Amino acid sequence: MTLVKGFRDFIGEEAEKRQRVKGILAETFRRYGFELAETPIIESEEFVKGENERDEAVSDTYKLKDKGKRNLALRYEFTFQLKRIAKNQKLPYKRFQIGEVFRDEPFSETKARFRQFTQCDVDIIGSSIRDEAEILAIVEEVLRKLEIKNNIYVGNRKLLNEILEEQGLKNKQQIMKEIDKMDKLSEKEVKVNLKKLGAEKLLSIFNQQESFFKKYKAYKEIEELKKFCKYYNIKINFQPSLVRGLSYYNGNVFEVKGKDFNETICGGGSYEINGIQSTGAAFGLDRLTMIAKIENKKPKVLVLSIGEDEKAIQVAKKFREKGDAVVMFYGGPTKALEYANAYKISQVIFVGKEEIKKGKIKIKDMETGKENYINSKEL
Repeated sequence: MTLVKGFRDFIGEEAEKRQRVKGILAETFRRYGFELAETPIIESEEFVKGENERDEAVSDTYKLKDKGKRNLALRYEFTFQLKRIAKNQKLPYKRFQIGEVFRDEPFSETKARFRQFTQCDVDIIGSSIRDEAEILAIVEEVLRKLEIKNNIYVGNRKLLNEILEEQGLKNKQQIMKEIDKMDKLSEKEVKVNLKKLGAEKLLSIFNQQESFFKKYKAYKEIEELKKFCKYYNIKINFQPSLVRGLSYYNGNVFEVKGKDFNETICGGGSYEINGIQSTGAAFGLDRLTMIAKIENKKPKVLVLSIGEDEKAIQVAKKFREKGDAVVMFYGGPTKALEYANAYKISQVIFVGKEEIKKGKIKIKDMETGKENYINSKEL
């Protein structure tokens, strides 16, 4: 059967690699004091829209109805659900969540942009700029563990607003929407779009040296973030034109791009939830898995029972007790070896009448082809 466009199946090594990346993310989040949360995939359409109905991501939500003809929608991200789960929590409330989100938007396999994707969020409700630096420390640690070379770009929404006000520009939301396309379109195309809004001068401002922006009040937030990032030995790159797509951001924002992969692999920033200043980051598991340099853990051992099921099961049990992944196989040696090759299993253990009679068990190394006999104690 054909998959719906923008959706995928995951099996074998790819599925295993995804699980390993999830495990690294979850373990890192927990070590920084974050607790796990889970929320429904389906919410009321009104709740999903919230106050950000005009945001592109919100307009791309999948809509549906239940038998009661209620208007529902699939979640497009996790942050809006924090409005509910963060209520009455002791502050700062630190939560992480890993799960599926959905957007009815154009997809691209080469850019790892799909309509169902796994988002990995970490957020602090009740935050300061110190916490923003901690979020970036988490980002840096995760990417280091996955051996992903990266650059962190930081901007500030207040700073952008100051610049727009200084220039006397009023249609801020539409202008920011065009600025946000700067990494997707050529400078010439962006300039044409900004000219229609009377905002083409912004491009020359964004090309100024960083020292130029010190005259703006909001730049102090960038300076403070740099100070705390230095404590974590994190380098950040100031990018005054950085917007981030969602309109709820109200302070420092950031995007992380791979040095060998020019798409965003992580993004986030600061915003308000229920009137409380907060900050967070979101990783895309699909892109992380695509470029992560980690080895998959494969089954190490195949135990072949040649008419000696009880003994073979005991052998498999011993390997599993010491932490090895074991596949049981019942049948002939030829098929067992073919199976081991297909699934890249490193060792095959033969358990048959001949082995039991000798009091030794044959082990074949699938990489070298060598065979050895060992007794039960050695096993």
